[in-house]
Amino acid sequence: MHLKISHTTEYHYDEPVPYALQRLRLTPTTQPGQRVLNWRTLVEGAVVEVSYDDHFGNRTHLVNVDADRTTLRIEASGEVDTEDRAGVFGAHQSYVPLWLYARETPLSEAGKLVRELAKSAEGATDLERMHALMGTIHEAVAYEPGETHAGTTAEEALERGKGVCQDHAHILVSAARTLGLPARYVSGYLLTEGHPEQTASHAWADVHLPGLGWVGFDPANKICPDERYVRVATGLCYRDAAPISGLVHGVASETLKVTVTVERQGQTQSHGEQSQRQSQ
Repeated sequence: MHLKISHTTEYHYDEPVPYALQRLRLTPTTQPGQRVLNWRTLVEGAVVEVSYDDHFGNRTHLVNVDADRTTLRIEASGEVDTEDRAGVFGAHQSYVPLWLYARETPLSEAGKLVRELAKSAEGATDLERMHALMGTIHEAVAYEPGETHAGTTAEEALERGKGVCQDHAHILVSAARTLGLPARYVSGYLLTEGHPEQTASHAWADVHLPGLGWVGFDPANKICPDERYVRVATGLCYRDAAPISGLVHGVASETLKVTVTVERQGQTQSHGEQSQRQSQ
């Protein structure tokens, strides 16, 4: 599938900002399941200080906001060819060892509810148990934007029974790790047929399974990623793969506006139900 993507983020401050530094993880790379045809990142109101691949292999830009600015606009856009691999990414390829993905983070730390959820996953194989776990999370946590935030933990989201795809992904990552399986958080884009304009990017989880390598699971939509998905960044949790993160010095209040457009180019085909994505 040929996808055209545009992701625009605009910051407005109520008074000039003396210093701000933002980390951008907005650049997909060619990898199993996707081929990046072209991509560019434009920044207005800031200067790109350095670009590099972080320890998870995420293409990263550090931008320094111009002094005394009240607006910052970041636009990432391009075209990507994708293929349906039934969620199978394949062998582990990273600067960091596989065992690192068994480590908990504050956002993905398993509590009593997550551990009980993990134990309830039935199946003869790890793959079957992960499919069962994906379905259970989908049913246990309703997709309701505005009920959680970027700092909500997996345990908190499960207790509330509400959240967005970021929360679904954290719960699956946390539960898989309690079962002894390496797992990682994935941020990216998802084509939603009939709804090209969105207010956020998407997130799901990868679990490393013997014999298959990394396999994607999207609990928010109860499906393994197919050709509608584009990977951008991965990490132990949201904080490692957030599209934009950083710091601002001063007392200015910040207003954020995000617009994401994912369109299919060429042949059209309906996938039926509307998909769900994160709100942060």
